[in-house]
Amino acid sequence: MHRTLLLALALAATPGLAQANPQIDYPAFQALTASVAPERATRLIAFDSFKAEAAKPGTLLLDARSKDAFARGHIKGAVNLPLTDFTAESLAAVIGANPGRPILIYCNNNFSNHRNPVPLKSAPLALNIQTFINLVGYGYPNVLELADVVDFNDPKVEWVAS
Repeated sequence: MHRTLLLALALAATPGLAQANPQIDYPAFQALTASVAPERATRLIAFDSFKAEAAKPGTLLLDARSKDAFARGHIKGAVNLPLTDFTAESLAAVIGANPGRPILIYCNNNFSNHRNPVPLKSAPLALNIQTFINLVGYGYPNVLELADVVDFNDPKVEWVAS
């Protein structure tokens, strides 16, 4: 056990060994994550502001959950592009030509219901975190994230199923 841990630490400390696949860059991911953290803290907005922003022309309400979860229910007006499908091309097709377009995001952890279609995820692994990092990393700086926890049965949420 101790040998395995020491080997893992040695590999992590040796960039050439730890980063064998040139198409996977964990150190760059760590740097990106660190660089967006202060910005993300200023991009968290309350539900009433989230709804007001969603109503503005040109704003995109993006749901990055799976297609199945989206079909079972989502906030009215949301567009679905699962995080697992994010590429430069797929994002450009959904977001459009303006990288500064306002993009609103939410995830399962914004809902208090804790059942399908929004089962609670582990807080450090909430989809909003990865979605925010990915959008900024792909060059979309104007991302706003729902900060509140709401009940999808609340009529103000305007929850719909496909």
